[in-house]
Amino acid sequence: MGFRLTIEGQNETISLGMDNITRASYKSDTVDSSNARSTDLGLELRVKGKIITAVDGEADDTQKIAQWSTVSAEKADAYRNVILETIAGDQVVRKFTLPNAFVVDYEESFGYDEGAGEFELFLKQKKDKNEFITIEGGYENESN
Repeated sequence: MGFRLTIEGQNETISLGMDNITRASYKSDTVDSSNARSTDLGLELRVKGKIITAVDGEADDTQKIAQWSTVSAEKADAYRNVILETIAGDQVVRKFTLPNAFVVDYEESFGYDEGAGEFELFLKQKKDKNEFITIEGGYENESN
């Protein structure tokens, strides 16, 4: 199983692949204390992985995510189109597209045993744009 993450901003595209991502999750989150279906729905993606140092002297894509995480909410580029694909063999098991995602938390950690380091990215879809997300899957992987 592997993952592919694509983040499309106004001036750049960030791509992380099978060599970077070690874990990913999607969550549809409503208020737990509600006795009926809540209208307060949050859609989340979490991605964990390894930082791989760029060899050409340019910023690696995890560094670009770290820079995106500092963009203020007032700027349009704070919200980006995010696509997360879960791939098993030659099949795309799930493809989540969040067209108005923003960074809730981004963390990098470094230690003696982690090589170049590890990252954790927590994204949410802008709530007033929830209707525009798509969840697909069950088709052949076109990138092979």
